Amino acid sequence: MEKNILTTKDLCKTFFTDGEAVHAIKNMNLTIFEGEFTVIMGSSGSGKSTLLYLLSGMEDCTSGKVTLGEIVLNKLKEDELSVFRRDKIGFVFQGINLIPNLSIIENVVLPGYLMEKNKQKVDKKALELLSTVGVEEQCLRLPSQVSGGQQQRCAIARALINSPEILFADEPTGALNSQQGQNILNVFTELNLKGQTIVMVTHDVKAACRADRILFIKDGRIDGDIRLDKYNDDDLIKREKTILDYLTQKGW
Repeated sequence: MEKNILTTKDLCKTFFTDGEAVHAIKNMNLTIFEGEFTVIMGSSGSGKSTLLYLLSGMEDCTSGKVTLGEIVLNKLKEDELSVFRRDKIGFVFQGINLIPNLSIIENVVLPGYLMEKNKQKVDKKALELLSTVGVEEQCLRLPSQVSGGQQQRCAIARALINSPEILFADEPTGALNSQQGQNILNVFTELNLKGQTIVMVTHDVKAACRADRILFIKDGRIDGDIRLDKYNDDDLIKREKTILDYLTQKGW
């Protein structure tokens, strides 16, 4: 039986630009299930990245609510929310956002030290994660001394250091070349097959093929929701055709 891990109820987000209201997310009701790899797609301005930031607690909603586990995110005070995000979620940005004057491993352990007093335990886990994502040999280098793909792998390890309930990713392959992007997607696939819940925004059909669920967002609402089997390399062409047909139906 599928277990709910995250839900929204009547979720709304309104921005005001030059005195005009822009309704980015409109009365959205959504459930994310434990162990899912969910991809959010939609045209530019559809609200997909705004939705990701609302789900992760990185952005405040205008009305409605986001519930992760038993916790309603928008009822938390700012300091409580910061601790909650640190302890319960991981976030991988398109822009990577590593601290430039810290080494690869220092970037990974930093959020772990804030949660766990046993630094040796954090150090061990950081090395294990860097090994999992394939950059353990670069752990003492600065971000500027490794490739963009290696930096993004480091960012994934950093996002996982506190064993998040959900890993969020905003266009994590958008700034990478095709091979680097495939390597990152392989990491996400491996993590998901081990049980990690992932919610990722992408415009790339090949990236979306890794998901077992795709949400299509249009004008701040869910305009489509399809389910796929768990990813298998042998099914790639079939999956890609299924998604392209689906997106064509949506006029994308």
